Formats: sequence, C-alpha cells, structure tokens
Amino acid sequence: MITSDSELPPRLGSLTFHGPLSEARATRMIERLAAAGPADVLDIGCGWGELLLRVLEAAPAAEGVGIDINAEDLARGRALAERRGLADRVAFVEESALGTDRGPVDAVLCLGSSQALCDPELPYDPAAVLRELRRLVRPGGRVVLGEGFWERTPTGAELAGMWPGASLDDHFSLGALVDLAVEAGFRPAWIETASAEEWEEFESGYRYDTEVWLAAHPDHPLAAETRERVDRQRSGWLNGYRNVLGIAYLTLVAAA
Repeated sequence: MITSDSELPPRLGSLTFHGPLSEARATRMIERLAAAGPADVLDIGCGWGELLLRVLEAAPAAEGVGIDINAEDLARGRALAERRGLADRVAFVEESALGTDRGPVDAVLCLGSSQALCDPELPYDPAAVLRELRRLVRPGGRVVLGEGFWERTPTGAELAGMWPGASLDDHFSLGALVDLAVEAGFRPAWIETASAEEWEEFESGYRYDTEVWLAAHPDHPLAAETRERVDRQRSGWLNGYRNVLGIAYLTLVAAA
C-alpha cells in the first residue's frame, strides 16, 4: 500500500529556523553581516537555508551556497529560494562539509551544525571546528557560529537524561568557547546567547506538528515508532539539558 504524504508524520513544519533563534535576533545578526558587504556566503549544514536566504535578501550583491546531507531539507530550501526570487543567486548542494573546498568566502554561517566539520570517527572537538571555519573565510570576513556551551556544570542525573552517551566533555563554558575562537584566529565581534523563550519556541515547535499528528493517528502503523522518538526527544530536553545547555551565537571576524 502506498501511503500519501498527508498520512505520514510531519517534519519540522512549524519551525522557521532549525534552532532556538528568534526573528528579532536573526534580524540583528543579518543586519550586522550584510553591513560588511559580503560577495559570497557559505552555509554549513544549511537545512532549508532560511538564514542564508535572508542574508542574500539583505545583501543583494551576494551569492550563496548551502550544503547539507538532508535531501528533504535542501528541496525545501530550493522551493523557498524560487518563491522569493533568489534561485539564481543560491545553490543548495547535497554533500558533506567535511574537508569542503567551498572556501574561502566572505561570510560563513554555521548554526547548530559544527559537527558537520568534524571527522565522525573522532571525538567532537570545537577547537578543530573553529580552525576549519577560519580556513573557510577570508581575512576580514565574518563567521556566524551557533554553538552549544554549558551554562553550568550538569549533574550526573542531568547528563543521563540528555542524549545517549552525553558527557561533560561534550561542551565548554562560554568563556572557554570564546577563547578557542580567539586562538583560532578570530576576534569575537558580537557574543550573544539564546534565551529561555527561544529555547521553548524551538523545542515545542520541533515537535508540534508531530504531536498533533500523533493525537489524530494513534493507530497508524508508524505511530508507535514516532511516539517513542518524540517522547525520548522531549524527555531529553525537560529532564536533561533544559537550563543547562546553552546556545552561543558568535559573530566572529577573521583576523588578518
């Protein structure tokens, strides 16, 4: 039996950005980035590229490339670009970011996707991420990095409630993270962090459409698997990283 798309669990339809990022904060970040007059913009782990498209709208001389390995998200990005008259200025490419040769450029976006720059066979290393981002941007260029940090030291119980294998070494403090950016060759031009409201908007929006679908389709063949997944995700937030894991948004300028 062929199942129509309307009968399948929806995916991220209630999210504008794939992360805890408000419209107001995104607007300010884009204004700062566009003011530098970038000619080319690279979005690492772009998803559907909403932030990339808005940067191109704010910087009409710029062209952009978004790379990701999720074909569904990339198709959504291409459709958005077409509707907004940006299809001739942006490419959405299905490929790995590991060791990418798509730099150097004037501006790099990497929000919540820095793991794409790391060898998956090695422990996650934010210092290596920042060195790679420095390689991908020209001197004087900008990087907008969205990166996790510990707002406080998590307890053992909180770590156990997060994602599988969560450990204290998964993240740094905000100060240590910014120090790594400086060591990699950046100056931290702007430092800001996601608010509790932004987190709640994201976490609820991440599951909203699926929760509504589950309520309407409790006996669907995919319901049990979907219910287990979203229950696990929600528990990881509420019983694990809520008010413990932060997201820093760093606007970094590449030193000469």
